[in-house]
Amino acid sequence: MFDRSTLPNSVTIYEVGPRDGLQNEKFVLPTLLKVELIKRLASTGIPAIEVASFVRADLVPALADADELLLEIAPLLSTHRMSALVPNQKGLDRALKTELREIAVFASATESFSKANLNNSVADSLDIFTPVIRQARDSGLDVRGYISMCFGDPLEGKVSTKQVVDVAERLFGDGITQLSIGDTIGTATPGDVVDLLAAFDSRAIPRSLLAVHFHDTYGQALSNTLTAILEGITTVDSSIAGLGGCPFAKSATGNLATEDLVWQLHGLGISTGIDFQALLDTSAWLAEKVGINIRSKAAIALINQ
Repeated sequence: MFDRSTLPNSVTIYEVGPRDGLQNEKFVLPTLLKVELIKRLASTGIPAIEVASFVRADLVPALADADELLLEIAPLLSTHRMSALVPNQKGLDRALKTELREIAVFASATESFSKANLNNSVADSLDIFTPVIRQARDSGLDVRGYISMCFGDPLEGKVSTKQVVDVAERLFGDGITQLSIGDTIGTATPGDVVDLLAAFDSRAIPRSLLAVHFHDTYGQALSNTLTAILEGITTVDSSIAGLGGCPFAKSATGNLATEDLVWQLHGLGISTGIDFQALLDTSAWLAEKVGINIRSKAAIALINQ
């Protein structure tokens, strides 16, 4: 049994539903409904929300409304931590026209996924990100980095920790302010999490700068998250109702559900700042508006009581 005295007093939940969650759903949520979703999420007390992506509309139609969306939620951007994914210089140019105070870049640990998702090798994609990160930082923005396929790749199999930390070291060298390490296809187990965090230690990358992003394909997301928290991680990505996947990795299923994560953390006495009932109400509202099947086990159990 783990020692509960080693648990943190609080954990920051980084809600990715409006971007990562919606990008792989069959429906396209109208902009005004997306605005309402973001407002509802913010009102629950969620401290950080990824709201949009400045990608090409033909590649991810569900996120084609980024410019309009950012205008609609502009008042929230000064009071809440919100970010948008920026794939390249054109995306950054669009982001800099908004009131955003944080952007994100999305790298891969593996060559096969980098070519499928970014149409570039790992090295070439990092070369594209370097001026984007540096200009964003010079403009006063925080930059969140993501690394996908940190544990397994559908074509390459198990991913070495060296591949991951090599990419991480480059991103931090360019100036990112936080890094989210992603289990894109959900194959990681708690032992893998411990091993990867140890590899970050070997490069002197502080765990305080890391977040974890687990998918629940193999049912390991909550156990992996708890392992990461016990290892000193205090920022966790999750998605309302368990929405999401990845349009470029067909074996990736939904993200860790925010409701399940909050249920676990509150049960451990860890503060999140989130009103759990308001979160459940948001899940129920979303399901009613768009007809989705909620994938959060806690939400299913409690909403149907």
